[in-house]
Amino acid sequence: MSIQSWVAIAVTLVTVWALIKRYETRLVLLAAGLFLCCISLDPMYGLDAMGKSMTNKSLIMAICGSMGFAFVASYTQCDRSLVHYLASPIRGLGIFLLPVCTTITFFINIAIPSAAGCAAAVGSTLIPVMLRAGIKPAAAAAAVLGGTIGSYLSPGTSHNVFVANMAKMSEMDFIAYHSTFSLMCGAILIVGIALVAFILGDHKGDKNAQVDESKLQKMDFVPSPLKAIVPFVPIAILVLGNTCLPAIKMGVAQAMLIGAIAALVIARANPQQLTKEFFSGMGKGYADVMGIIIAAGVFAAGLRATGLIDTAVAALKDSNEFARWGGSLGPWIMGVITGSGDAATQAFNEAVTPHAESFGMTIPGLGGLAFLTGALGRTMSPLAGVTILVSGIAMVSPIEVIKRTAVPCIVAVVACALLMV
Repeated sequence: MSIQSWVAIAVTLVTVWALIKRYETRLVLLAAGLFLCCISLDPMYGLDAMGKSMTNKSLIMAICGSMGFAFVASYTQCDRSLVHYLASPIRGLGIFLLPVCTTITFFINIAIPSAAGCAAAVGSTLIPVMLRAGIKPAAAAAAVLGGTIGSYLSPGTSHNVFVANMAKMSEMDFIAYHSTFSLMCGAILIVGIALVAFILGDHKGDKNAQVDESKLQKMDFVPSPLKAIVPFVPIAILVLGNTCLPAIKMGVAQAMLIGAIAALVIARANPQQLTKEFFSGMGKGYADVMGIIIAAGVFAAGLRATGLIDTAVAALKDSNEFARWGGSLGPWIMGVITGSGDAATQAFNEAVTPHAESFGMTIPGLGGLAFLTGALGRTMSPLAGVTILVSGIAMVSPIEVIKRTAVPCIVAVVACALLMV
């Protein structure tokens, strides 16, 4: 390898350290990528990569449209109505509340693809229900946390859009490709968390259990069955349009806008404020989600400029086992130690996944493997924002929560690595 490649390895290690220390993700990736381009005497390569990512039409439409709709669903309280009607029938199930609550969270997370947003809406309702049923706080929080990988079946999730574009297929076709594995991961967590909780005796109750009332959502709302349907309107349009009703086939952004209009009509909301919320969500989507994609693109450009990517691809051509375990364990480990699977997953998919066919794999297979295992890593990280959120609601240590999710997540990672590619 060249000296530049060795420098790239050193910079990558420093980047990992900085992410572990929880420095701003976009700053770390941008700085590392531009530095590598500069030492390769090609700074414009990094700047051009940033410009290209900033104007990726399909990514911007899907991600910003989805975040805009998420803000509208929250503003009109459609998300809370959905949680209310799903939670009402399950009271009094005892230990079986755990798998049921994980399942409910999983499917709500498809309609509300933000892990933290979903956990806030679901956790504030379901965690008190589980505590009153005699479930220990750590298990109650783990049940909600385990369901927050459902977003990977959502057409608005950035990784679905990113990998689908790379593989030159539609978002819905890519979701159909990995849906079996995503559901498999969900099933492993649903059953696994319940088994771990049973072994630890979490169904025997805790007399001192309580919730942090300050973290619960305000109760000044009246649930509506029509509002509860709204979060599924865009998903229904996209699924039907890509299957049995091709006449309504459309893009993610268009479906999300229709969903927002449905929320406006059903909730009889203030159209001016709803419009502000929609565009605020779009801006948040660009800043937070597209921002990481852009920064990861610059970092990957830096690695390519130093020649490290070409060296790695040449090595992987000799054995796809390295790619299989690198694509699963790399994003998973980074997800665990940083609390976010997004940065590592985006960097991996930007740099390595385009070359999947060179070492006997497919782009959808390797790309899907990376983002699923990255999400599983986040789900067993005590540093993840969603872990801290559900732990705060249940008033328990994040470490206690992770004790319930770690083993099922590890089993799911190994299953993905063995079966997806």
